[in-house]
Amino acid sequence: MTLQELLKVLHDHLKLVIVLPLLCALVTGAVSFLLPNQYTASTTMYVLAKYDSTSSSSTSSDLSASQMITNDVATLIKSDRVATDTAENVGLSNLNGYSIKVTSSTTTRIITLEVTGPDPQKAADVANAIVDVTSDISQSVMDVQSINAIDSAAAPTTPSGPKRALYVLAALLAGLFAAITACVLMETLNTKARSSEEVEELLGVPVIGHIPAVGGK
Repeated sequence: MTLQELLKVLHDHLKLVIVLPLLCALVTGAVSFLLPNQYTASTTMYVLAKYDSTSSSSTSSDLSASQMITNDVATLIKSDRVATDTAENVGLSNLNGYSIKVTSSTTTRIITLEVTGPDPQKAADVANAIVDVTSDISQSVMDVQSINAIDSAAAPTTPSGPKRALYVLAALLAGLFAAITACVLMETLNTKARSSEEVEELLGVPVIGHIPAVGGK
């Protein structure tokens, strides 16, 4: 099917091409506005190894070891033990409903922690509690002197999600794609001869005349 033929097919089914994407966008928009707002609280922490307090200068091996410890701490943050202790500290039975994102660089000892949940203040409390719990556990099981919060998490004032506009746009594009696909399928499955040229091609005989359609009852 050429582009010109496709445009003609879409023009013949213009109502479907317009209505289906709009319907998908409206339904998705309605559903997305029923979803609760999500708030993200973030904090950064610095991993201080034990030998940092006794060494005036850091060798390359010390830095490499520090970066490995930082990666271990980043993994520890996602452990069940940290989640359980944190929930207990903030008065929750568990951290279900709160997503935790940990970002650490391979060249620094700074870890960024983001906690997303339905309650802005509780999200900030969970983030700060995770720093304290991780510091206590890492001191007891790793070669870490302490984990110090660089920026304590504050309750966010604006929601971070859901991305309602993005959802609506995606639904609009999906509806448009579905409409185009449906038009092409209907055109492909339609076996009617719609012109004298198609009749000549199908029967192999020339058309010698046309009978005009006569209106009226």
